[in-house]
Amino acid sequence: MSIVKRIISIATLIIAAIFAVVVIRTFTLQTRQLDIKECKKSDLDFIEISHDSKPIERFQKALRFQTISRQAFDYNRDELKSLVDYILSAFPDLHKSNLVQHEVVANYSLLYTIKGSNSSLTPYLLMAHLDVVPADPSKWEADPFGAEIINNFIYARGTIDFKHGVMGILEALNFYAAQGRQPERGFYVAFGHDEEVGGQDGAKSISDLLWERGVRKLEFIVDEGLTLLNGIIPGMKDQVGLIGTSEKGQAYVELKVEGTPGHSSMPPPESTIGILAAAVHRLERNPPPSMLGYGPETQTFEQLAPYMSLPFRMVMSNLWLFKPVVSWVMSQKPSINAVIRTVSAVTMFNAGIKINVNAPEAIAYVNHRIHPAQTVQEIIDYDRSIINDDRVKIRVIGSMEPHPIAASGDTDFGYQTVKNSIRQVWNNTYVAPGTMIGNTDTKHYLRMSHNVYRFSPTVMFPDDPQRFHGDNERISVKNYEQAVNFYYHLMVNSNKASIEPIHNHGEL
Repeated sequence: MSIVKRIISIATLIIAAIFAVVVIRTFTLQTRQLDIKECKKSDLDFIEISHDSKPIERFQKALRFQTISRQAFDYNRDELKSLVDYILSAFPDLHKSNLVQHEVVANYSLLYTIKGSNSSLTPYLLMAHLDVVPADPSKWEADPFGAEIINNFIYARGTIDFKHGVMGILEALNFYAAQGRQPERGFYVAFGHDEEVGGQDGAKSISDLLWERGVRKLEFIVDEGLTLLNGIIPGMKDQVGLIGTSEKGQAYVELKVEGTPGHSSMPPPESTIGILAAAVHRLERNPPPSMLGYGPETQTFEQLAPYMSLPFRMVMSNLWLFKPVVSWVMSQKPSINAVIRTVSAVTMFNAGIKINVNAPEAIAYVNHRIHPAQTVQEIIDYDRSIINDDRVKIRVIGSMEPHPIAASGDTDFGYQTVKNSIRQVWNNTYVAPGTMIGNTDTKHYLRMSHNVYRFSPTVMFPDDPQRFHGDNERISVKNYEQAVNFYYHLMVNSNKASIEPIHNHGEL
């Protein structure tokens, strides 16, 4: 046999072997999906909510408080106090219950302690926040603080970020406490008041208080995060629920070039502005590499792959082979590109003092959102290597490392409990881990647990993501009902040590 024929024969065998592996993985890759009994209106413990019900009335009133945060330590204190006072008065039985201890922390935040009867079971923490971002009424279809119901949707700032979490947890806890039976596993509920600007007053104060009281370990933490998606993930016909198992880190970086001021009639060969502009251009043209395969996004695709249409199923089941292609495709769309790599946004550029004076210095600011598989130092080193100009001084003015990746295996209690609770309320939903590209108050509690699960019980369609921090934020009445029942099921399913969904509808 000639050398050419031998090479062709070997190449054919390799291609055949690769093809066989692709086919086998495409049709054999499976994920654990328990047969979950759906929560129905006919169940004795279903929390039914209609347009004119008390829960909707309470939710609307909570939405009307303009609890706006603008920047760190700058938030509407009067409105926050009014909201806290309203919450305490709106649930009188809950706040009188012997099972529930409540307290106001740092003037405007709330902490609830529900003690368990079994001290061997580690407590968990449910979180949400009371504050919201500003809204421009001129760009809304309805008053952003009117909480008006239009075509079965409640329009208001905070409906999905994140007062439906606050009021949903309270409605569920109110229903739970009304049963009068102490849970086996205790838990905490924390509502910070300045999450939108870093949580330095609210969540940090609650975390410090728990730490002072000796709380060193939490079984898991659930806070706002990823959502339920319809028609958003390519290849998926069914609804998908994503649970954020990590958050991206951040680095705020100053780039500075200094020169000598002088008359513009005698300019230097290179201006401070030109040097800095070239550095910024290099950063934008050379983004950090794709980290697909090293973070939670890998589990997202592999766990959803068995339920995708065939072409997507084949590709996502075999990322070991198709990863370069998938990375390239995802890189073309900013919202998806942010999932697979560290992204860099040049947010400010300042230079010059007078139109006829050479700029004595030029400064730019870059905001890096760091992938969970990387560190702040790695990204700063990357900046230096790409800029490759000692005249550009790089200074980190603020940073936060990416959060640890929470456990999401078949035997991990927190993840599986959240997953099962989602599927009891949204039965025809496939659930997978994911990466949270924004940031939450959970950073203040990481010393107590790395098992942090970021999930917002919000049903999203293709035109809905832009409503986050955008115009016409809204939630349907049905979705709010689902959110309340999700939190109730989460409380019940967390009560024991077993991962299996032990909740028999109609019982605690």
